Amino acid sequence: MSVPEDEERLLPLAQRWPRASKFLLSGCAATVAELATFPLDLTKTRLQMQGEAALARLGDGARESAPYRGMVRTALGIVQEEGFLKLWQGVTPAIYRHVVYSGGRMVTYEHLREVVFGKSEDKHYPLWKSVIGGMMAGVVGQFLANPTDLVKVQMQMEGKRKLEGKPLRFRGVHHAFAKILSEGGIRGLWAGWVPNIQRAALVNMGDLTTYDTVKHYLVLNTPLEDNITTHGLSSNLVGLHKATQ
Repeated sequence: MSVPEDEERLLPLAQRWPRASKFLLSGCAATVAELATFPLDLTKTRLQMQGEAALARLGDGARESAPYRGMVRTALGIVQEEGFLKLWQGVTPAIYRHVVYSGGRMVTYEHLREVVFGKSEDKHYPLWKSVIGGMMAGVVGQFLANPTDLVKVQMQMEGKRKLEGKPLRFRGVHHAFAKILSEGGIRGLWAGWVPNIQRAALVNMGDLTTYDTVKHYLVLNTPLEDNITTHGLSSNLVGLHKATQ
């Protein structure tokens, strides 16, 4: 039964455009989680690139030449030598990636659950449907986000080139998109998509099953209803878990 146009205008935005609202909500949750955990990701990347560059230059003597050792000392070194805000250097492509990936997979999962598979008579979503839906949503989300994922990796590799004394290839995120597109065409933006979607399918088999389990638990055991607040709490838990991977 359709809602009259006048009544539809009075509905909250989340009810008028549920898919768009869930996309934005998931993207916002992923952005918050990414901003909170990005310094850890940056520190990990710096340690990896530092070790690879030192090995390339000095071989066995690389261990003694490393300026940072350990996560905490590396993070402190970045703050002291480059500034506190440098802990978020390069966060833009990571946010792009998580907004597209998280929003895409959640909208796909909700569509599969509500339209394709459907819930049981007691409004419960069976585990096997959640597993299959999670894997399919992960494939769709990662395929959509592959260009942003590629740019994120390429931008991280710029740090390694800088340590090795090589010229930088990109001036920023948009320049990286344009250069990859000009050199490899549209297909170039989806380089490496097959192993990426395989990993995303397995990861989301757990992530989205957890999302549904948490949401179902909140609805049954708390005063919360199946609304945007419950979706937000569940998405934040999954988004925080995802950003730390």
